[in-house]
Amino acid sequence: MTLRSVPGRTPRIHPGAWVDPAALVIGDVELAEGVSIWPFAVVRGDEGQHIRIGRNSNVQDGSVVHVTPESPCIIGEGVTIGHRCVVHACTVGNNVRIGIGAVVLTGAVIEDYAQVGAGAVVPPGKVVPSGTLVMGVPAKPVRQMNQEELDDILRNAREYLELWQREYRGGASRVVRAAAEGEASE
Repeated sequence: MTLRSVPGRTPRIHPGAWVDPAALVIGDVELAEGVSIWPFAVVRGDEGQHIRIGRNSNVQDGSVVHVTPESPCIIGEGVTIGHRCVVHACTVGNNVRIGIGAVVLTGAVIEDYAQVGAGAVVPPGKVVPSGTLVMGVPAKPVRQMNQEELDDILRNAREYLELWQREYRGGASRVVRAAAEGEASE
């Protein structure tokens, strides 16, 4: 994992959290127990504000979590941020799923048990109410989610917690062989 400080701000990672070696965590970032940060994710608390990611949340491959000088980024517990998302200086409640490729912009609030559909863009300052599925560009409410969908949000977060604990904890997953300079990888 790459942890990088900036003047006066150093990441704080709970011993029970996991950051993939190919991920980058910079500045005023706090990761709670059970958090997992996956390959090529970037979590940047480097512009005078902080990032807090709550227990058992996951930031999947290629996603970016960032702040502005005026606005922190607060992510609750049991949150799944799918592959290749941008979560920018916003507030995400507990037990939320942000679908693959979604963008949540500055000042937006995603309330508990909500879901942002894949590829959706949540505009600055928009509030997504609890239990609501939003989709589209810009994101608009589609409907209230049923109990099965709400349970699936919890299952998804638990699945990523179990995956990193089973397959990656304590060096269980290792680089087998890095390609030498100029050598094609297989």
